[in-house]
Amino acid sequence: MDMLKQLGKETDLWLDRLLPSEDRIPETIHKAMRYSVFAGGKRLRPALCVLTYRFCGGYDDERIFPPACGLELIHTYSLIHDDLPAMDNDDFRRGKPTSHKVFGEAIAILAGDALHAYAFELFANAGNIDVIREVAATIGTEGLVGGQVVDIESEGQTITEDMLLFIHRNKTAALLRTSMRVGALLANADEAQMKAVTDYAERIGLSFQIIDDILDIKGDQELLGKPIGSDEELAKATFPRFYGLDKSYEEASRLITEAKDAIAPFDGSKVFIDLADFLLNRAY
Repeated sequence: MDMLKQLGKETDLWLDRLLPSEDRIPETIHKAMRYSVFAGGKRLRPALCVLTYRFCGGYDDERIFPPACGLELIHTYSLIHDDLPAMDNDDFRRGKPTSHKVFGEAIAILAGDALHAYAFELFANAGNIDVIREVAATIGTEGLVGGQVVDIESEGQTITEDMLLFIHRNKTAALLRTSMRVGALLANADEAQMKAVTDYAERIGLSFQIIDDILDIKGDQELLGKPIGSDEELAKATFPRFYGLDKSYEEASRLITEAKDAIAPFDGSKVFIDLADFLLNRAY
């Protein structure tokens, strides 16, 4: 999708500008931070943040791109830790060796910690306490961390639908929702805009995870940049494992339709409708 590619390029320029250089002491940690941040990825979270900011009337790139980059740093930190031997024990991410395979476990953990800390510096610099509160709640025990805990505890277990939804609403969908809400907050969105972007984001966030689960079964390892079948090998709590593939497709499609319906009444919504269709088409 051309719009995502363009925003990805802009985000990369900002990330390069904001992150410490590799030759800054201590060099190893800065190399490790940059290694994972620039290993690839669609930059979906910063793109959603920037697009929502503009959708809600924001116009200042200098104001929105640093916190948008902070969201990408949070996402990257979570991936570094997720790949660790104590978690999913993955050797590859985005087609490259994972951080702990290159730098060792200790530096990988610290690189994740450093990205997490620097992200909050960027959020603080945005000058809106609600942004800091929003992100902090999203990645805590009632958000990303909580979802990860239940995900780990559910491996190989019989799960309920409520458990499945708790994991993925918190582990994946919450940060996508917050990415849009941060953009809306910094643009001083009105109540109707905030509700629309929140409803849209909650639905594309969950559908995004369903599609990822589908791709772990039938995707192309070379295109995805990570091993196929790792969820099944670990007996992870996934949508296809719970619903089966056909019902998972149906759920993803239903959520995308609801997302588009939530945002459609607003001027400027076409970019979000096109994005929703793009995300769904990844599954086919």
